[in-house]
Amino acid sequence: MTHLFTPLKIKDITLKNRIVMPSMCMYSAADNGMPNDFHVVHYATRAIGQMGLIMVEATGIEPDGRITNADLGIWDDEHVKGFKWITKQIHANGAVAGIQLAHAGRKSKAAVTKKAPSAIAFGDYDMPHALTVDEISDIIEKYKQAARRALEANFDIIEIHAAHGYLIHEFISPLSNERSDQYGGSTINRARLLHQVLEAVRSEWPLDKPLSLRISAEDYVKEGIHPQEWADIIKGIPHGYVDIVHVSSGGLVPVKIDDYPGYQLMFAKKIKKETNLVVIAGGLIEDQVMANGVLEALEADLIFFGRLSLRDPYFPLRFASRMRYDLEWPEPYIRGKKVSY
Repeated sequence: MTHLFTPLKIKDITLKNRIVMPSMCMYSAADNGMPNDFHVVHYATRAIGQMGLIMVEATGIEPDGRITNADLGIWDDEHVKGFKWITKQIHANGAVAGIQLAHAGRKSKAAVTKKAPSAIAFGDYDMPHALTVDEISDIIEKYKQAARRALEANFDIIEIHAAHGYLIHEFISPLSNERSDQYGGSTINRARLLHQVLEAVRSEWPLDKPLSLRISAEDYVKEGIHPQEWADIIKGIPHGYVDIVHVSSGGLVPVKIDDYPGYQLMFAKKIKKETNLVVIAGGLIEDQVMANGVLEALEADLIFFGRLSLRDPYFPLRFASRMRYDLEWPEPYIRGKKVSY
């Protein structure tokens, strides 16, 4: 029976367990987007804590693509060296290293001029610039070069950020995309940027290496995008381009979400059933009982723990103890191991 500590092989990598630390902005980079000592310590600590997959935070493919000026970047070859040190420490402690490639679009607080599919502002943010077709092509090329750098930095997984109201999500949802050209209107047209980004990324990122797609499966507005439309989009992606779907929700428009432990699980279950891809589920999950229930029911394959991984980088050790699972502790910490944790 599948549980949190069951290994999982995806193409050329094997995760030692089903515990995922999702991308979360740390707002700790210098204005040039360079990784620093904080990032090394932060991610290495979670690897020591025995998380199976560690996804480095949303990383800007261009300076204007960052959410804030304190976010990481991967738009320059000079960024590679710092990321190599991060992946080295993650690997040294037995975890798999992923990186989320992102463009914040109209929600960027770093951009002088915000970029979007259409001139529609997010809430009270400044009005964005509607991208031209040539500008879209330039962004696609930047995703391609970011993928090349991620490979050079020894990441195991790339995740394309198409969630939480950022640029690709903005193109996907009719709430933020009112274009009348090949990038607007029908679902196929609104998904065109995603398809072109994936094609460009896969020209640098080998097909035998996993690629994750993070989505907001639900806009929480009737006229927005919902899980079935996302499932149809994913099924239209060429076979082998996407291996993992990381299911989240919301973020495109300011709206009150009724969040509670497991509030997004229904969306993950739907995407899993429709696509049969590896699915990462989560949403305020705080204990191993709920997580194991999802895995045992085969409604998802991996569970992400966001806020919990910030509060307690060693929670997998505690979960293993509660499950009576004999998890091998890191050698330096064995003296702290006890039967009940």
